[in-house]
Amino acid sequence: MSVGESSATILALIIHELATNSLKYGALSAEAGTLDACTAQDEAVIIVWTENGGPLVEAPSAAPGYGSRLVERSVIGHLRGSIDYDWSKQGLIVTLKVRPERLAQ
Repeated sequence: MSVGESSATILALIIHELATNSLKYGALSAEAGTLDACTAQDEAVIIVWTENGGPLVEAPSAAPGYGSRLVERSVIGHLRGSIDYDWSKQGLIVTLKVRPERLAQ
């Protein structure tokens, strides 16, 4: 998978935001918490961020914060991909899908 300079910065921002939130509220806030992030490449590069072992998860009831809005704008706007949140009780699952040619930029 080829990642260009501009897309590398965006990916770093996205991963930083997910990790920060996980440390504050999710699996990485618990001693037994784990994180899996995997990628696959077909028509799209798919990154699945899967948290386990942390506190029980509930979908947020408040409006998204600045970091969440920035991540969404970065994925949809710059990378022209999609982002999906699964607020599973056992842990948050975030799925990013981006075309390989967009990442190469």
